[in-house]
Amino acid sequence: MLSPHLRERLAVLPDNDAAAVEAVHDRAANLLRPSGALAWLDEIAAWVAGWQRTATPAVDRPAALIFAGDHGVAAATKVSAYPTGITQALFDAYLEGRSTIAAFAKIAGASVSAIDVGIGRPTGDIRHEPALTDERFDEIVEIAFQAVAELDCDLLVLGEIGIGNTTPSAAIAAALAGGETAAWVGRGTGVDDDGLARKRAAVQESVRRIAGIIDPIEILRELGGSELVAVAAATVAARHRSIPVVLDGYVVTSAVLPLVMVNPAALDHCTVGHCSAEPGHRKLLERLGKRPLLDLDMRLGEGSGAMAAVPLVAMACAGVTEVPTYDEWFGR
Repeated sequence: MLSPHLRERLAVLPDNDAAAVEAVHDRAANLLRPSGALAWLDEIAAWVAGWQRTATPAVDRPAALIFAGDHGVAAATKVSAYPTGITQALFDAYLEGRSTIAAFAKIAGASVSAIDVGIGRPTGDIRHEPALTDERFDEIVEIAFQAVAELDCDLLVLGEIGIGNTTPSAAIAAALAGGETAAWVGRGTGVDDDGLARKRAAVQESVRRIAGIIDPIEILRELGGSELVAVAAATVAARHRSIPVVLDGYVVTSAVLPLVMVNPAALDHCTVGHCSAEPGHRKLLERLGKRPLLDLDMRLGEGSGAMAAVPLVAMACAGVTEVPTYDEWFGR
C-alpha cells in the first residue's frame, strides 16, 4: 500500500486539550479590557493553548521547515516566469542566510531548516506520468517525519521552494475540490498571458490524466511534487507531536488538502498565515473554512507569509497571559 506510515498516522489523530482551551476562553472573558475587544486574537491564543496543552500559551521557540524540490512539468513546458534552476538559487540563498525567509525569521525570533527533497531530481511531467513513484513518495514522507521529530519548537511554520509548483498545486485543487479547472490557475511567479494559457492547459491535461482516481493520497502522489508531499507529511507529524502549525500560501494549502479529504479533522492544529495573491488560494481557504491571519497579496513562498504571521500569534498569546483579569487587577 502507498505510504502506510502516512495513512496510519492520518487515520488516528490526537485531539487538543479541551481544558486548556476552556481556561484561555474563561480568562479572556475576564481580562482588563472591554469584553470581546480582541475576540479573534483571543481565539488564536486558545487554539495555541489547546495544542500546546497548557493554559498559559506562548510562542518562545518558533521554527520553520521549508522543503524544496523541482518539477518535471516546469522543465518540460514554460509554466513559470523563471527557469527551474532558480529553485537551487533560492535554496543556496537560504544556506547563506540571505533568503527572505531567513530575514523574516530573524525578526520573528524563529529557527529555519530548509530541506532538499528533490532539487535537481525533478518529478515526472504530471501531464503524462505520475509525479512520484510509490518508493519516492514513501521516502519523502519519512524524511519529513524525521525532520519534525528533530524539532524543538512550540509553533511550526511550513513552507516550500520550487519553481513551477503552483501548477501541481492547482492540479491537486482542481482534482479534489472540483469546479472549472481554469479557476484554480493563477499567474504564479508572474507569467504572461501565453504562459497562463500553457499553465491552464498543463493543469487540464494533468487532471484529465488521473480521472477516475478517487484516493486523495494517491492524487497527491500523481499530481504533487516532492516538497508538497513533504509538507503534507510534516503536517501530520506535527499533529502527533501536538505542535500548532502555521501554513503558508497556495502551494502549502494545496499540499494539505488531501489530508482533510481523508480525515476532516486533519487540519484542526493548523492555522493559515496569509492569503496569497493566487486566486485559487482564497477559494481553497473558503472550502476549508480557514481564515487567514494576514492578507497582503504575497506570492513568494518560502514560508514567508506564514512567518510574517508568527509575531501576531505570539502577541495573541501574550495578550491573554500577560494582561491581568479584573479580579487580579482590583484585588492587588
